[in-house]
Amino acid sequence: MPRTDEAEHWFAAVYSAVQEIPRGKVTSYGHIACLLGYPQRPRQVGICLKHLPSNPEEEPGSAERQAEVLRAEGVEVRTDAMGESSVDFAQFGWFPEILPSELEEDLEESHNPLLRLSQEWAGSISENGLYV
Repeated sequence: MPRTDEAEHWFAAVYSAVQEIPRGKVTSYGHIACLLGYPQRPRQVGICLKHLPSNPEEEPGSAERQAEVLRAEGVEVRTDAMGESSVDFAQFGWFPEILPSELEEDLEESHNPLLRLSQEWAGSISENGLYV
């Protein structure tokens, strides 16, 4: 079933937002939804991530694979007696008030030298991983 223009826009916005998560950090579907201006849509964020374009050689939806990738980035992923994985959000969580790309847009309009330094910092994290 083809996606509507609205759905395509939403998928693109979610993909773009999660690409801004710094390596070694995690966030929640709910926080991504809030950053995109739709706090009532955390499940839709999860659905988008479930349908990420994948590398045919990997299993992108696998929780085990996700844990491996996060561990490689230095995130401590714990597995309990029931086999459920968890991450300490206090230590590894990423919960900015706005996306770094939005900060960059705001800073481009500013002539404040301190804000320009912040823009350089924000730009350095835009190349980071795609993990929630």
